[in-house]
Amino acid sequence: MKKMKGSEALLEALINEGVDTIFGYPGGQIIPVYDALYNYTEGKNRRLRHVLVRHEQAATHAAEGYSRVSGKVGVCLVTSGPGATNTITGIGDAMIDSTPIVVITGQVVSSLLGTDAFQEIDVVGITQPITKWAYQIRRPEDIAWAVARAFYIASSGRPGPVVLDFTKDAQVAMVDYEPVKCDFIRSYIPASKPEDDAVCKAAELIGSAQKPFALVGQGVILGNAEKELMAFLEKADIPAGYTLLGESAMPTDFRLNKGFLGMHGNIGPNMKTNECDVLIAIGMRFDDRVTSNLNTYAKQAKIVHLDIDASELGKNVPIDVPVLGDVKHSLPAITEKLQPAKHTEWIRSFDEHDKREYDEVIAPEVFPQSGYLKMGEVVNCVSEAVNHDAVLVTDVGQNQMMAARYFKFKRSRSVVTSGGLGTMGYGLPAAIGAKIACPERTVCFFTGDGGIQMTVQELGTILQERTGVKIILLNNNWLGMVRQWQELFYDECYSQTRMINPDFMQLAQSYGIASRLVSERSELKDAVADMLKDDKPYLLVVNVEEENMVFPMVPPGHTITDITTKK
Repeated sequence: MKKMKGSEALLEALINEGVDTIFGYPGGQIIPVYDALYNYTEGKNRRLRHVLVRHEQAATHAAEGYSRVSGKVGVCLVTSGPGATNTITGIGDAMIDSTPIVVITGQVVSSLLGTDAFQEIDVVGITQPITKWAYQIRRPEDIAWAVARAFYIASSGRPGPVVLDFTKDAQVAMVDYEPVKCDFIRSYIPASKPEDDAVCKAAELIGSAQKPFALVGQGVILGNAEKELMAFLEKADIPAGYTLLGESAMPTDFRLNKGFLGMHGNIGPNMKTNECDVLIAIGMRFDDRVTSNLNTYAKQAKIVHLDIDASELGKNVPIDVPVLGDVKHSLPAITEKLQPAKHTEWIRSFDEHDKREYDEVIAPEVFPQSGYLKMGEVVNCVSEAVNHDAVLVTDVGQNQMMAARYFKFKRSRSVVTSGGLGTMGYGLPAAIGAKIACPERTVCFFTGDGGIQMTVQELGTILQERTGVKIILLNNNWLGMVRQWQELFYDECYSQTRMINPDFMQLAQSYGIASRLVSERSELKDAVADMLKDDKPYLLVVNVEEENMVFPMVPPGHTITDITTKK
């Protein structure tokens, strides 16, 4: 035991959990923690890195990006009132995308709670619906316990965000600090052991399939079950598609990887979902962007669903064999019971769809012979330049879908994007967090002219931290995805989607970031090489075709086989 202030005890507790980086923004009700933090971030005794963001929302997204590529819990630290409420979007984003972060908010002294004091807000009440746990620390004696519990809850089971609201009097009071570890909470079961009966039924059904198809979600990545997935698919010879957040769980060139599922996914995986006889969903939640019309989704198939969250089993799609548990354990248990199989003709049947998509979509998008630059060709050019071995970060919109379709991967934890909440502005701070987590990796951030301006102030964080993020701005002077829907479904009524943009290169220059503008196809390859020549931050502005649209597309509310390749 060592006597110290509550603020110092908080930092010691974070270090005890393996924290090395905090994303934050100081303010009145969290000043005692920042005062203590000085002795942890400066000089020879530096034990923590604090990244000063320019907005509290960015702190949460940076923590998300840090977590997604590192596999660790991201941490952010903000003040009370507006500082706390500014984190709500990021907390919600982390909740729906199962990203483990711990958000620590300052709070007024306990005696003022409920009095509408300056910058008082009910943080616990606001965040309870969008967190795994939200707790207010009012006594310094509870700090070590609360932090240990927060990290255990955030990182175990189906991961997610936790909020700790820290009153100012608890920050300044003295306490005998002693480290605490938490690996058990009564009534909280983070992951059930897969039941033998469910495993046997799943193996029997999969083993009898003539046309099996696997849907790979982020649960494989969160469970560190990539090797187990590959062993399962190889032994049973099962083709697989991936969700947006499941991308990079399999190498792009893996022979059984048949591509991207959903609204803007590949034709083959969508068509075969409604043709297979056994559908195996692995760590995914049957999101509406994957299933489209549930009334016509995979009605011909028997469905096996592996998931760690019992609430997801049967929530959207009726399940024949639910397998509750961590896929790290349930996948090898099923694999062990399977006999080696071959589904050569079934796998080959994807080829006709691949050819159609290449001829009608990929070739015109990625390898155009004339006209304006296309988003897809820019993504492909960057992917090839990094030898398909970089971290992809995206914002939300057309840039996100184009990047998901045309960027390629060799290893896992290489995709950072806002999936369930679809948060514009997510990408820039998330890219900063990703680069800080893995400084040895190249981080390529694709964004649009709309999304980047939602958190453009984080160029200041890059300026201060010298974070070597490579920003590829696909500039079409529109809110592109909304414009696409307006053209296709709203009689070309382009209401409030035209963008009058700043000079992005002058903006980058003001933040000390090197930049280059590309408008001609002949300049692209050289510009990408210039961007990647060192590990410094860089903004590549590429003027792309304004009417460029993302295809294929399943129109909203349609059957997934209604996928179209043109307007």
